Amino acid sequence: MDKLVPDIYAQSIYSIDYEKLKQRGIKCLLFDLDNTIAPVNIKEPDKKIKELFNELECMGFKLIIISNSPKNRVRPFKEHLNVDSAHSASKPFLKKYRKIMRVYNFKDTEIACIGDQLFTDILGANRAGLTSILLNPMSNVDYFWTKINRYFEKKVYKYFAKREILIKGKYYD
Repeated sequence: MDKLVPDIYAQSIYSIDYEKLKQRGIKCLLFDLDNTIAPVNIKEPDKKIKELFNELECMGFKLIIISNSPKNRVRPFKEHLNVDSAHSASKPFLKKYRKIMRVYNFKDTEIACIGDQLFTDILGANRAGLTSILLNPMSNVDYFWTKINRYFEKKVYKYFAKREILIKGKYYD
């Protein structure tokens, strides 16, 4: 269960203290796509996300989209945001995380992974030894498999809340 506990819990990508991440030695930010950067029914990034990504690049972060979605879903975001990506990542498995560390020459302590799901984003990041950042989903609209994950997530959230480990809406960094 420890592998499902995020290092940081924030409301959205816009409420993360990126300056604090920089001070902690984070150089690379791995962003989940669906319900983290954009709702699943949105086909390309809006102005607000483009501005955030430009700001983060100016801060010196390497930005990469890591998604379980296929290439055709990820491509418009990759191109419009001018970032690298890892599609069909099979999170929480470690293959894509390890490849990113190898290709970009980052240590696990230099990467933060940002996402909205415990069983994919947080579990994968924690298994890889990365800083894990949990966000609230941007939308209630989900893919079929994600709906199944959300069912089990509810049970984990209840378990964590009873033990005051992770309480929805009680953010920390």
